[in-house]
Amino acid sequence: MSIASNIQRIKSTLPPGVTLVAISKFHPAEMIREAYAGGQRVFGESKAQELAAKYEELPKDIEWHFIGHLQTNKIKYIASFIHTIQSIDSLKLLQEVDKQAARFNRNIDVLLQIHIAEEETKFGLSMQECEELLQSEVFASLEHITVCGIMGMATNTDNEQQIRKEFHTLYTFFTELKKKYFPDNRVFTQLSMGMSQDYRIAIEEGSTMVRIGSLIFGERTY
Repeated sequence: MSIASNIQRIKSTLPPGVTLVAISKFHPAEMIREAYAGGQRVFGESKAQELAAKYEELPKDIEWHFIGHLQTNKIKYIASFIHTIQSIDSLKLLQEVDKQAARFNRNIDVLLQIHIAEEETKFGLSMQECEELLQSEVFASLEHITVCGIMGMATNTDNEQQIRKEFHTLYTFFTELKKKYFPDNRVFTQLSMGMSQDYRIAIEEGSTMVRIGSLIFGERTY
């Protein structure tokens, strides 16, 4: 199967209003070009310098999403062009994104990453930390970021019941945040959850954005 046909097959399973983010990290630019030729425009990367190099090489109407753990000193490589940073896991990181966006006189969309998995290796804010961030004076002072929603990763397990429960927890939290902090906000609409192995469950549990790599590009070569 070609990359373009993989994309079409996945898109045919997505309900209206669910965005496909093609996870292209560690894949070469020519494979991204193939996906682009197949109509895909939203791509996800997890290394700032790799992404900056790809940005230079590839069409400028690509909507780039950063999906990995982001160090504050790496934001400068992507701040001039990044569309969305899905992995905001601290107020310090958010402040630096705001500062770098201001340098380029632009606004960067962000998602707050929430830790829902039963794995210590995954990054993210606890639900309490997320609320503390949203209530802080520092957050209120930021002018160059837009919080568009939240993101989370389920535990890497074959237990579908557990995955569903974690996604349901995230969806419930998303609706609570919207009601409490963004009641009249038409931008706080994104719930990014679901990857190649569990995206169908995520959609059933309310996901608006799925992050799919191996089903499009095949297994990654590191």
